[in-house]
Amino acid sequence: MSQLLRVMNFNVSRDGVAAGEPEHQSLENPFGLPGAERLFSWAGATASWPMRTDAGGSRGLDDYFTRDFARDIGAEIMGRNKFGPQRGPWLDHDWVGWWGDEPPFRTPVFVMTHHDRPSVTLSDTTFHFVGGDPLTVLERAREAARGKDVRLGGGVTTVRQFLDADLVDTLHIAVAPVEYGEGLRLWESPEDLLDRFHLEVVPSPSGVVHHLFWRR
Repeated sequence: MSQLLRVMNFNVSRDGVAAGEPEHQSLENPFGLPGAERLFSWAGATASWPMRTDAGGSRGLDDYFTRDFARDIGAEIMGRNKFGPQRGPWLDHDWVGWWGDEPPFRTPVFVMTHHDRPSVTLSDTTFHFVGGDPLTVLERAREAARGKDVRLGGGVTTVRQFLDADLVDTLHIAVAPVEYGEGLRLWESPEDLLDRFHLEVVPSPSGVVHHLFWRR
């Protein structure tokens, strides 16, 4: 059985923006966007949100996608900027990601970087810092996934790299009801991907619109 490369629960604005320009990203503002929480608040409001500390939360369509995040996933690939705000050589090895001692991935994670760093294990997640082109990194992640699928976590530049290399099999893009006008875009329009993917568009009562892509 083939192992899919899946983009899951990836958040963009109505004008396709997923993050601000790198010079606007920081420890205090990791997305580099004003009010960035509006992009993913739909997931945080669900009962299945992994960082939820209280009872409750919404059920229904949004909760299904939040709950589906970990299904049949054996490894994750992410860009360095998703792991943390540092650029260049790793000067601070005490930084081990945005997620604290219990990262939500629960799989091996392959962080793409041009700078070597020893692997880091937190709870049941191990971060490996790897170089190479998208196909090389994907092959390593598939080996670690042991027959399960690989999730491509972002950020937007990393997703675009794998799309440009024609390696992505499915995408779930959650389009939030907000516009930024500038920033790092996944697309100019969802139709940009229709030469390679089918598309189903499913609006949610929360206001987010789920875009589901799968290979033609």
